[in-house]
Amino acid sequence: MNRPQDAFGPLLKSWRNRRRLSQLDLALDAGMSQRHLSFLETGRSMPSRYAIRQICEALDMPAAEQDMMLMSAGFAPQSADAAWSADVRHAVEASIEHVLKGHEPFPAVSVDRIWNLQRANETAQRFFAIAGGTGQPNLLREVFAPGALRDNIRNWPEVTRALFRLLDLEVARRPHDEQGQTLLTELKDLPGVAEAIAERPSEHPAPVLSIEFLINGAELNLFSLIATVGMSMDATLDDLRIETLLPADEATREWFCALGR
Repeated sequence: MNRPQDAFGPLLKSWRNRRRLSQLDLALDAGMSQRHLSFLETGRSMPSRYAIRQICEALDMPAAEQDMMLMSAGFAPQSADAAWSADVRHAVEASIEHVLKGHEPFPAVSVDRIWNLQRANETAQRFFAIAGGTGQPNLLREVFAPGALRDNIRNWPEVTRALFRLLDLEVARRPHDEQGQTLLTELKDLPGVAEAIAERPSEHPAPVLSIEFLINGAELNLFSLIATVGMSMDATLDDLRIETLLPADEATREWFCALGR
């Protein structure tokens, strides 16, 4: 795979097979002829940037994978367009800061696709410290690894199973994400994790999984909402997640209000 056409064709075919589409199906969705698509897969023709964009949209590919498609055909990745991305990133960062501060007195954090902590509001910083956090920058390692924080989560197996599934789905979206695949393997090898994710859920699970903490005798129940940047064409922005933790009962709400005061 030294020449661009030697890389693009196999990558295109791999994604088409992942989506279980025939050449004809993909060609119709991408607005091109089956003959042209076939030539792209075999390397007999080279794609234009426009053709790659049409194919990526038809395949519903994440922004980072779209960048890989462009680079495999000899083009610069779209995320490298600093002329517009700097302004957009600044606007997004300001908006994230606004959401985090506006969520007080409850915890809120900004993370990337594999849950590396980017930002946290003041309540989140104080709460994780009280709950036994070590300051580990990756929140999944913080929750999964043996320690005070893990011990303070009463329903740790259920939480671990749900979080592992979220990461597994994220890695499945990006088959060339080596960081995600490495983290997935690392977490599964931690004590008790393999057993937790292998457990079958209850026959009648709750509609929303809450994280149940027991901290200094106080029982706290939190559920989360996760937001992403909509319609992002930039791999960095596509990675961003905002997780806001909300009280699942009145006692938890009062506890955080008291913490804020």
